[in-house]
Amino acid sequence: MAAIDALLVALKERSGSDLHLAAGTPPRLRVKGNLDAIESHAALDDASLRALLREIVTAEQWSEYERDGDLDFAYGLPGVARFRANYLVQQNGAGAVFRIIPEQILTVEQLGLPPAITKLADLNKGLVLVTGPTGSGKSTTLAAIVDRINKSHRKHIVTIEDPIEFVHQNQNSVLSHREVGTHTQGFGPALRAAIRQDADVVLVGEMRDRETIALAITAAEMGMLVFGTLHTNSAAKTIDRIIDAFPAKEQNQVRISLSESLAAVVSQLLVPTADGKGRSAVHEILLRTSALPNIIREGKITMLNSLIEGGKAQGMQTMDDTLFGLVKAGKIRGSDAYMKATNKSRFESVSGADEQSSAA
Repeated sequence: MAAIDALLVALKERSGSDLHLAAGTPPRLRVKGNLDAIESHAALDDASLRALLREIVTAEQWSEYERDGDLDFAYGLPGVARFRANYLVQQNGAGAVFRIIPEQILTVEQLGLPPAITKLADLNKGLVLVTGPTGSGKSTTLAAIVDRINKSHRKHIVTIEDPIEFVHQNQNSVLSHREVGTHTQGFGPALRAAIRQDADVVLVGEMRDRETIALAITAAEMGMLVFGTLHTNSAAKTIDRIIDAFPAKEQNQVRISLSESLAAVVSQLLVPTADGKGRSAVHEILLRTSALPNIIREGKITMLNSLIEGGKAQGMQTMDDTLFGLVKAGKIRGSDAYMKATNKSRFESVSGADEQSSAA
């Protein structure tokens, strides 16, 4: 058993999401959004921390870390969880962050995802983007959707990740898990290969660059169902981010391609629950309608909110509406909703109510 395993077990036992290690400070756990030191653990100096980190990687991985100052990989503890690890170098020496990846893949029902998101698993083609900041649960949501496809359809699903996070067992579908750096040289080459591998569904762990974005759009145009992630927090910003990734002379063609391939955008945030015992996922949902392609082609992105508002019967919802509904239902605090909202004036009254109740 590696020395670091005890810290990872503590992360699991305390229902945390991340373990933070940095030379010069005690280990810290992120629990319910807060980063707390493990009070019983002394600060780690650089040599001690490097010894901990060195123990669970190969010689090749350690050489890469010493050369580049960064390393990404996955580490598994049987019966506990898998962890997405990132090694880094910071001012005081070594550092690392381990994010827990539960061994059990939560279903769409267990996550309480809206029906409109669940139905994305039944699409046959198109580009579906799940977006949000780091730590907002994008991977968990995508894993639940892939699990739904795996159980409900007979398809070839190719996942391309850096590193592999959730591992799905073949059920009705056949899965090919590919890790960047181990099984393929990059997201771009793996996407090109997926087109030749008779893939029905492709999951792109992160659409980091223009090449990956372009290939994802192309694959969707060719009839695949492509899931990807971006670090944006609304449907409008997501579309702008994709278009802006390309040179000005290519943007008109990208608008046309995106208008023909985009099937849905799900933007996700995690907000502390009102009782302080957990976090609630909040979603903005944009679905393909007859009006969406024209909005994208003509660059009228400001009209997206109106399109979403008009599509409530189909399951569409804006982030602000979802936040406001959760506040009214008593599930999250008005002050937390205010911090995440786009139209903050709408939340001023409910945000003030929190302060009044706390004072009372």
